[in-house]
Amino acid sequence: MSRKPRIWYPGSIYHVTCRGNRREAIFYREEDYEYFLNLVDDTKRKWPFQLHAYCLMTNHVHLLVQTDHHPQYMMKMLESQYAVYFNKKYRYEGHLFQGRYKSEIITDRNYFLTVSRYIHLNPVKAKMVARPYEYPWSSYASYIYPTDCLRVTTDRLLSCLPHPPRAFYQYYVEESKKDVESYLKQTFD
Repeated sequence: MSRKPRIWYPGSIYHVTCRGNRREAIFYREEDYEYFLNLVDDTKRKWPFQLHAYCLMTNHVHLLVQTDHHPQYMMKMLESQYAVYFNKKYRYEGHLFQGRYKSEIITDRNYFLTVSRYIHLNPVKAKMVARPYEYPWSSYASYIYPTDCLRVTTDRLLSCLPHPPRAFYQYYVEESKKDVESYLKQTFD
């Protein structure tokens, strides 16, 4: 049975995920997370893309990316180079990642915001931290604290929010109230 081709067009935005084979860990130590993030930077130089959000969990990765290249090129580079690193370091044999990466195209602003919140709340839902800013392997801090993070592009998402956007985004993510959803719907739809 053949696979469905992935939808792609220049400038498309995707929620990309990849998971460890048999849901096993793909990050054991702090240096593994750092190595993966450095690979993200290297991949951005070869296959330029904007990284709007990310979260590296113990056994899977979430990326919210916008690219003018098909995401298969960046994901092939990321997954293959990380697998070589991991397999060599931990003397692991076989596939590190479970099947193909998954990608879901983002079609509108509300979905873009919803996916970013989902990504940033992943460690909270997994009960790894109480608040999303406590988790070090996510882009959330780039959104609530003004920084010069070269890895993450925050301006597109923040431009979707009312003033002050950083405070509103923090409220949107951490409070998850229905009134925020209805406010956004009334304001922007």
